[in-house]
Amino acid sequence: MKGFVKGVAVVFVMLLVVFCAYLLENPAERQRSEQIINHWEIFWTDTFNPAMSEGELQARSGWVNVDRNSPEPIKPYPNASQWIKISIPQLKYKNSAIFFEKIYGYHIVVKMGDEILYESERNYNYEINTILLPLKSKDADNTLYIGINSDKRIGIQKNIKIGEFSQLQNEFFKSNITDFILGSALIFIAAVMLICTFFLKTENLKSWVSLNVVILTSGTIVITYSSFLYSLFGKYGAFFVSLFDLSLFILLPAFTYFFECIFGSGMFSIITKYRKFQVVYSAFCIVLMFADQIADHRFFNIYRIATATVLGVIMIVQFILLVTVSSIYTFRGNTEAIIFSIGFVIFAVLGLGELLMFYLKSEYYDLFLWKWGVVCFLISLIIILGKKFARSHEQVVQYSKELEMFNNELQRSEKMEIISELAASVAHEVRNPLQVTRGFLQLLAEKQQNSDKVYLNMALEELDRASGIITDFLTFAKPEAGKVTVLNVLDEFIHIEGILIPLANLQGGKISVHIPKNIYVKGNSSKFKQAFINIIKNSIESLRGEGEIQIWAYEEDQKVSIHIKDNGEGMDADVLARLGEPYFSNKTKGTGLGLMVTFRIIEVMQGKISFTSEKGVGTEAIIQFPSVKMTEALPE
Repeated sequence: MKGFVKGVAVVFVMLLVVFCAYLLENPAERQRSEQIINHWEIFWTDTFNPAMSEGELQARSGWVNVDRNSPEPIKPYPNASQWIKISIPQLKYKNSAIFFEKIYGYHIVVKMGDEILYESERNYNYEINTILLPLKSKDADNTLYIGINSDKRIGIQKNIKIGEFSQLQNEFFKSNITDFILGSALIFIAAVMLICTFFLKTENLKSWVSLNVVILTSGTIVITYSSFLYSLFGKYGAFFVSLFDLSLFILLPAFTYFFECIFGSGMFSIITKYRKFQVVYSAFCIVLMFADQIADHRFFNIYRIATATVLGVIMIVQFILLVTVSSIYTFRGNTEAIIFSIGFVIFAVLGLGELLMFYLKSEYYDLFLWKWGVVCFLISLIIILGKKFARSHEQVVQYSKELEMFNNELQRSEKMEIISELAASVAHEVRNPLQVTRGFLQLLAEKQQNSDKVYLNMALEELDRASGIITDFLTFAKPEAGKVTVLNVLDEFIHIEGILIPLANLQGGKISVHIPKNIYVKGNSSKFKQAFINIIKNSIESLRGEGEIQIWAYEEDQKVSIHIKDNGEGMDADVLARLGEPYFSNKTKGTGLGLMVTFRIIEVMQGKISFTSEKGVGTEAIIQFPSVKMTEALPE
């Protein structure tokens, strides 16, 4: 994906450089070296004869003077052809040329005297011509005749320039190269996207391929619409026109399918249904196109109605439908819909503005701004797809984090299950012999008066420690044992505080409790005390000199939150992550069973516990339980 973005950036930088170079060229300097033909003469004829001699043309009456700023010519009758007479002025250069920026016509012949300098006859539907012809010194003060035959638009548009051949040749290429570069850039982007297709996963493949087709066909349309190809490679003109039509037939359903991939099928699956209709109609147009070519264009009128009039209506309906759906999503705050709407508005404003000019000028206007509207629109589509990929990546990362969390929880649950089974099966059997052994050792210790009594007392202490560990095992195995009642959190902590304040004072620390009176939870009182005594004891042991342990609680969103915060030595992230694991402890003689039992008690009470800590700053434990209403706490 990064390589694709870099490729797009390089292409648009190239386009910007070409455009800036064109703007930086000095147009005033260029115009001083050129001669502009401002006047010529025309006459209309109902029979187009390219072989008409100069004498016959001169003998014709009805020549009309025309100014280059005159309105566009209108045919006096449907089958009218046009002849144009231009007087060649004195030539300034040895290698001079005449440049016609635009001439409308399917059959054009240019004559000097009875010599044909240029002839182009097109049997395909593209009447825009750009012509550059060299002139000789002897051609000065002579008359140039241009015969034009066309179905609808006809005649010279824009300027007729005479100047140095190489300079006009550069202008000839520059007038068409922008479209060629723009179309080639879009095709290049589509090629890069096609290569990237092999590295994509299935869930992104449909939207990626459909956008690839949209960009590829758009680039092909831009190139084949330009007169550049038809001027240089006129013999392949029919192929270029067919390629233009074919790209348009593929573009429309591909664009709808991309919209469907991003926004869904719409209400009543209207987007999906319209896309299927477009696929069927585009297939019909493709079959009709090939049938017309095979039949030597005998079905051209039917083909023109199907691919111009009807297809135009289908495009209008498509745009209205997609804009309506995207507007609905835009009002709902959908980011992709907003981006789509912005890109489409730019394209629509440029496209509709040009269509208005096209009809106001009786079709004597060639559309060119729509190409930049297409580029802006395609950029918006690329941004939408990029956002979709980014969102997919974020979801994958989130799923990975959740999977890791679930995996850790599963491992912890498995460990707890093993320990629980071990505790339930072994603890009672081990505890009974220990109690018997302790009793006999205590009797022996009372009768001893010598140094052996010290060793017996040490043995008793270790037996008591072993008994405490077994008690923890039993608590972990059966934390639900005991009577469950409604507990007043403040009352419970008053008892806990009374037990632990002496221990805190020995460590040089102090405990402060700030808990409201009317906060209640459900649980077993002794187990509740045991869990919090374990947590607070750990905080006391972590104090450094005169430390402080702050305990506060509050009720919010039907949950009781209890915070226990100390300013002790704190823990690293790796130690913090392992809290509650069996047999893990950062104490010298610790077994890790204390916190493990605490976690299990809180879990049985349907609570949650979390820790935040920083080395050298302190640790905070946050415990949450479902809250209980005051009415539930009142005795029956």
